[in-house]
Amino acid sequence: MDDVTFRTATAADVPLIQPLVHHAYRGERARVGWTHEADLLDAARIDEEALAESVGDAGQVILLAERDGVLIGCVHVTDKGDGLAYLGMLTVDATLQGGGLGGRLIDRAEAVAREGFGARRMEMTVIVQRAELIEWYQRRGYRLTGETRPFPTTDPRFGVPRRSDLAFVVMERPLA
Repeated sequence: MDDVTFRTATAADVPLIQPLVHHAYRGERARVGWTHEADLLDAARIDEEALAESVGDAGQVILLAERDGVLIGCVHVTDKGDGLAYLGMLTVDATLQGGGLGGRLIDRAEAVAREGFGARRMEMTVIVQRAELIEWYQRRGYRLTGETRPFPTTDPRFGVPRRSDLAFVVMERPLA
């Protein structure tokens, strides 16, 4: 993966980001990778409107990973204020998962949080049923805070739950 380049997303990238994220998380195509939510949620993972809002907000950055000009990954960083940043939408093309790109995207996201937002801590939420993914983040230095948050079951922008017990665990890591 040495031939990967990274850059910040622009409004022109929104139509490319949405299908990448959807196909990495939802539907049959996502099942190729290990990070999918296809058994937990239906419908889109995010819509173009939400992506456009994020790209246009100075307190948010979507980082893109490309190989030979083709989008293969992304991650979303949000400045929450008071030294806290939020990491979300970590995405690697389902056919490329397991090759180290996810870790590289997290490293870049943490640098943006520290250098761009002055963050001292990075937070994220993970669906509680995603034990393997939670363990992966723990190996990267994120810890469970003990806090849980409800899944927005009535907002179809986040997907349509396939089960009624979805919730998020909150994970956090100090940024050196």
